[in-house]
Amino acid sequence: MSDVLTTRVLSTHTQALREESVRLAADLLRAGEVVALPTETVYGLAANALDAAAVARVFQVKERPATNPVIVHVASLEMARRCASEWPVVAGHLAAAFWPGPLTLVLPRSGDLPGVVTAGGDTVAVRWPAHPVIQGVIRACGFPLAAPSANRSTQVSPTTCEHVLRSLGGRIPLILDGGPCNVGIESTVVDVTGPVPRVLRPGMIRPAEIEAVSAIAGAVVQPVDAGGVLRSPGQMPRHYAPRIPLEVWAWEGAEELLARLRARGLAASQVCVLAHEHLPPREAGLRRVGVVPADPVAYARALYAELHACDEAGGVCIIVEAPPEDPAWAAIHDRLRRASA
Repeated sequence: MSDVLTTRVLSTHTQALREESVRLAADLLRAGEVVALPTETVYGLAANALDAAAVARVFQVKERPATNPVIVHVASLEMARRCASEWPVVAGHLAAAFWPGPLTLVLPRSGDLPGVVTAGGDTVAVRWPAHPVIQGVIRACGFPLAAPSANRSTQVSPTTCEHVLRSLGGRIPLILDGGPCNVGIESTVVDVTGPVPRVLRPGMIRPAEIEAVSAIAGAVVQPVDAGGVLRSPGQMPRHYAPRIPLEVWAWEGAEELLARLRARGLAASQVCVLAHEHLPPREAGLRRVGVVPADPVAYARALYAELHACDEAGGVCIIVEAPPEDPAWAAIHDRLRRASA
């Protein structure tokens, strides 16, 4: 991209500021522009989902492959149903249980949506986010928003306004600052187009929760790998990746960690470590030690902010302590696996 824009950052931290910022964002979106908005998962780069040229601008700004579909964000059940050509019974059960919230449903695509949104596929990913700012913007616009994460393609998703500004400053006209995201990783994506709901991307709504609700309609959730045309974002082998190479290790104590670094020819001062249980001491001389909680929900909330901080600290690699092998940590394992690919 050659055009450099002045990127405005507007606060939403009072009612008056929120109303003004929502109005300005909606004006830009109606004019075919793109803006960055907070959600409860990560910040999104939004455009009018019904405007092919506007959605194409999102792909251009992010340098995102045209084969990677984007999620359409809505602010009502009625708007969600207009995005789909069919509304399966199980979609209604899941929407009633988890919307607004960090759940995306893959549905048969409405003819009103341009193909750029769905990467040319016949399905669309739809979500009703819980954050009041993006809800306010969607309602002010009166149309759904295509909104992948507000960062360069494959990089760590932004969970603060500052993360967006570092990645996309000079490329977009406006960022609304809604504070840190309180979920911190992307939504769970469930395909409900077939007889059995399928988890295409794990998130903080777990398969067991999806299964419990889906069972009302006689369905069972089965995680699968996507093939052919992508039906959901989050399927690329490399994604959510910091600029510095990332590896996931397990260690019992600081001496074991430092010995492994020496065996790799790495000086401690070159390495950032992110740990949740076996914390290396200050005297180990590591470039940066980030600490995340040993609870999957709190860990998810902190993860991307810590990876951004490691990127800012520099060095030659990031070593992340392996999370527990437990179903509650499935979404964390997914993000770290793709970030280290």
